[in-house]
Amino acid sequence: MQTVDAAGLPIGDDHPPRIMGVLNVSKESPYDPSVFDDPDEAAAYVDEALVGEGADIVDVGLESANKKFDVLSAEQELDRLETAVETIERVEGDAVFSIETRYAEVADEALSRGFDMVNDICGFADPEMPAVCEAHDVAVAKMASPPDLERPGAVEDVDDIYDALELNGFTDKTIVDPAFGGWSEAKTLEDDRETFDRLREFRGHGYPILVSINRKNFLREVAGRSTEEALPVSLAATSMAVERGAHVIRTHDVAETRDAALIGYEFRRDRHDDGRVEELDVTTVREAERHVARLDGDLDGAGDAAARAYEVHGLGDDERAALAAEGVTVTGGDPAFVAAPVSVLRAAARSLESRDGVLAELAAAWATRT
Repeated sequence: MQTVDAAGLPIGDDHPPRIMGVLNVSKESPYDPSVFDDPDEAAAYVDEALVGEGADIVDVGLESANKKFDVLSAEQELDRLETAVETIERVEGDAVFSIETRYAEVADEALSRGFDMVNDICGFADPEMPAVCEAHDVAVAKMASPPDLERPGAVEDVDDIYDALELNGFTDKTIVDPAFGGWSEAKTLEDDRETFDRLREFRGHGYPILVSINRKNFLREVAGRSTEEALPVSLAATSMAVERGAHVIRTHDVAETRDAALIGYEFRRDRHDDGRVEELDVTTVREAERHVARLDGDLDGAGDAAARAYEVHGLGDDERAALAAEGVTVTGGDPAFVAAPVSVLRAAARSLESRDGVLAELAAAWATRT
């Protein structure tokens, strides 16, 4: 996993999770507490509610990305940039300042006037964006999106998110964002749940991961909470996201999110990485396949990267022998401990599918759940 330097702030596996607080200078933004059009008031909010509460990064939005609003042109965003620039000039606290935009022209101007990184919500749909970020030598968060400047995050199938993140390549300082939220009419809450469930897959790109899950609908629905009541579910998901490999958490609730992220970081899986040998975070074959593809390997080998273990009741001597003949580990009494790499279990499923009893049950489980 590559470590990204964002204006001196290291982001990656070997560093604590980074908290990205949100400031909006767009009157359309749906979250009123973070919306300002006066630089002095905005700077005070940043110092007190963002940096003062533990934000490492302050992400400044010039317009609402809500799909119900018309998309601003680059010229319209530039008209609002002055307020953003004056704000960061007045902030007394220390933070990395990120400009949220889809336009390379706006990013270039913002970086020239004091901003430290870019949050590109259209994922390099503007093909000049990578060159601008490289010219300024800055970090850039790249959200999964179609190649369309008017449709940020509107990837309509979870299986397409991984490929969407590859649009126009990566810079050496890219941070990937799988685009949680209702960015298109076709995207459902179930899509967000699946994206969250598969979060480790995006580690396969080899770049740090940013997630924006604060008070999202797919979390609120689980507990039946309104936006105002949704902080607890957001914090629970934050800890899980960090444990699953997220490095930057974008939020409006900085202090609480920071604490939740640190809990996830403290109890994450301990992976070996000495610079030469890095243990990959793999729990499923699909996750392994992402890494294998990145390293130009044979996808057939991915099945050996994930294993499954079972407690099985009612195994007789003949069944134990049949499993052992397939390379499956069987030990213990009744119940028995049964385990093997997924590749072995899949092969065993094919060999044992015609058997009956407990072997048939195992074959069915291995054929569908590995």
